[in-house]
Amino acid sequence: MSFASPLVLVALVALPLLIVAYAGQQRSRKAAAAAFASAPLQASVAPVRPGFRRHLPMFVFLLAIAALILAAAKPQRTVAVPVERASIMLANDVSGSMTATDVKPSRLAAAKRASKTFAANVPKRVNVGLLAFNDSARVLQSPTTDRGALNAAIDSMTVSGGTATGNAIATSTSILSKAPGENKKPPPAAIVLLSDGSSTRGQDPVAAAQAARKAHIPVYTVVLGTNEGTITVKKRDGTTSTERVPPDPQSLAQIARASGGATFTAATTADLKQVYEKLGSQLGHKKQKRQVTTAVAGGGLALLLAGAAMSLAWFGRLI
Repeated sequence: MSFASPLVLVALVALPLLIVAYAGQQRSRKAAAAAFASAPLQASVAPVRPGFRRHLPMFVFLLAIAALILAAAKPQRTVAVPVERASIMLANDVSGSMTATDVKPSRLAAAKRASKTFAANVPKRVNVGLLAFNDSARVLQSPTTDRGALNAAIDSMTVSGGTATGNAIATSTSILSKAPGENKKPPPAAIVLLSDGSSTRGQDPVAAAQAARKAHIPVYTVVLGTNEGTITVKKRDGTTSTERVPPDPQSLAQIARASGGATFTAATTADLKQVYEKLGSQLGHKKQKRQVTTAVAGGGLALLLAGAAMSLAWFGRLI
């Protein structure tokens, strides 16, 4: 909770002063009662005393005053609202290492499922595109609200080659920068880049991430795989060998930092699903402050009425 006019809260210092004034008034009443009748006779003059009820209306009035002061300070709370005009590019690594089965059933299959989960977790009016990269970067689907077309593009991804991470970031940035905006301002945009290793081809990924940052397009990197991941490589002589393909979280974290984004790690299919669900919620919504002045003021007025009703019913006066 925050306040649009916090200086108004200074008026809350009046509450202790009112309490002191009320306590002084109660002492004056006791002094007047003592002057009217001696202590032994007071019980017969006023045999029924209100006890704690005497102070309850004033307590409610003080709460009401506090609520009205808070309302005058224009309280506001932060809520997540859908981003309707955002464009997001999913950049998926489809290099040879994505055939590793340390993430079941394979890294690529897990990435496909997670991409579909992501698309399902952003508002329908958010444009989502797909880019696959290995030795080069290929746009499989331009940013669109058509989730059917996007899912079909996700299903079409196949594995081969190396890893041109820098090219993927540069191509995604170029596409997102061309998205039409309103009032000469580009719409919100982001890149979600999933990979299991460091870049082995093409442009410098950190330089590409820095360029994305200048275009106000953060890169959110998702590191997929475990240190136990292996693939089978066929040699030119027809024989095969098993090679380890551990992920490279350091290079992907560096890319995220350079772009102003964030990095995530997923070692299992369940982890990857959770990451993409979280990203879908984060990128599909933005934080916005909403005033709750009416609710607080209404509560204050209700307390005023309650205090007045109690005082009139019990004592025949307002205070």
